[in-house]
Amino acid sequence: MKVILLEDVKSLGKKGEIVTVNEGYARNFILPKKLGVEANAKNMNDLKLQKANDEKVAKEIYEEALALKEKIEAGEVNLTIKSGEGGRTFGSVSSKEIANAAATQLSLELDKKKIHLPEPIKSLGTHNVTVKLHPKVSAELKVKVTEA
Repeated sequence: MKVILLEDVKSLGKKGEIVTVNEGYARNFILPKKLGVEANAKNMNDLKLQKANDEKVAKEIYEEALALKEKIEAGEVNLTIKSGEGGRTFGSVSSKEIANAAATQLSLELDKKKIHLPEPIKSLGTHNVTVKLHPKVSAELKVKVTEA
């Protein structure tokens, strides 16, 4: 019996796949637990429409990420930090501070978890910070750190 999986089933397949299983397994396990539906003409057509819709949504999200990338790379965030003699700084600039500054200065809502800092910024000057917007899209944000 052919079944369209509605959820991931361990050792059988992923959501949206069409798999062949024993009739008893389908009737007693897959169908009652709503892990899948029978692969008839109506359900196959619904699956096709669902996949087309998912691709369209994924493409829109990707295009939004590209547009946001252009805005991020065009802007620059200015932050101040206390420093002592010889340019030594007290403390560092974290991704949370960068996200807050981007919200106020550039009107961009960035998730602090998507801002990738290999290590906190502990020096004055201009630094390029990577912002992961999408699995295929990442942007470089300029962060200018000045003395307070």
